[in-house]
Amino acid sequence: MPSLKDVARLAGVSTSTVSRAINGTIPVSEETRLRVEKAVRDMGYKPNLVAQSLRIKSTRLLGLVVPEMQHETFISFIRFTEEAAEAKGYNLIIGSTNSDPDREERFIENLIRRNIDGIIFSRVSDKSHVLKILDRTKIPVVIIDRTLEREDIPSVVMDNYESGKLVAEHLLSLGHRAFACITGPLDIAINRDRLAGFRDTVLAGGGTLEDKCIYEGNFKFESGKKGIAYLLDTGARFTALWAQNDYMAVGVLNLLSDRGIAVPGEISVAGLDNIQQSWMMRPSLTTVAQPFREMCTHAVDIIIDRAGREDDNREKIRVMLKPELIVRETTARPPEGSFAAERKEVERK
Repeated sequence: MPSLKDVARLAGVSTSTVSRAINGTIPVSEETRLRVEKAVRDMGYKPNLVAQSLRIKSTRLLGLVVPEMQHETFISFIRFTEEAAEAKGYNLIIGSTNSDPDREERFIENLIRRNIDGIIFSRVSDKSHVLKILDRTKIPVVIIDRTLEREDIPSVVMDNYESGKLVAEHLLSLGHRAFACITGPLDIAINRDRLAGFRDTVLAGGGTLEDKCIYEGNFKFESGKKGIAYLLDTGARFTALWAQNDYMAVGVLNLLSDRGIAVPGEISVAGLDNIQQSWMMRPSLTTVAQPFREMCTHAVDIIIDRAGREDDNREKIRVMLKPELIVRETTARPPEGSFAAERKEVERK
């Protein structure tokens, strides 16, 4: 197997120059860098990554921690974070917490022990234990998607209040005045922000969103079905409903179809995330698209900028990106006459 000395001999430079060219620790001329890279390729030289990390005090590894692996939202985070890290010459260690705060704590502790260059993570919920860990380490950390109130921990998030506002404005513009909402878990701050944006805009526009028209879901398909069934069965009055993610919105559409309630003819439905199914199904789902790629790129850039610095790595960095409303087929003007639930009750009698 070729050694560093073999590469240096072929490139006609010293071993220290080869090391600088490979590690990027001290700049070398463009001509020298190209000669070294050609010699590395020609000889099939593979650097010892462990030794390299000890020399340059960098593992070239980032950790990404997400609440679950199967949800399309977090699949997008994984894909785009890996893409952004790879473009900067970093590899990614990925872990799922299964929405368990104890598992989240163990995995982040394990990442810290591996001396990685930075951690990007989406918190389990407000029950997360990670604050006490973050206060003990100088490893750069960025919170993505589910932010903290603390300003000394960098975060990259979508403007969730704005997402609720966009949906409400769209539905109000169609003429809806009676609304319902199936939220995500309300122990996650982004869901409270989404609900606040939706409610504030509905009320400011002369609409109603009664407490009995709000159902707390869990982001799963089944909770969308249970949520809309509960609202209909308890006599909630609404002509438009916002589910705070697309999986729940698809569950709503499924139950409404089972009950013979037309969408958007009788009830308009909107979601959030813009997953593939939202545009593949019929009717296609009006939804809010999250800027996943931009969020992940910003998070990786912040981590790499802060990695290896001698200060305490605590800065007031909060990147808030705008959501985008995508209008499709599940929203339209409200029906004339009574609410869908009332009409179905009349038909059953």
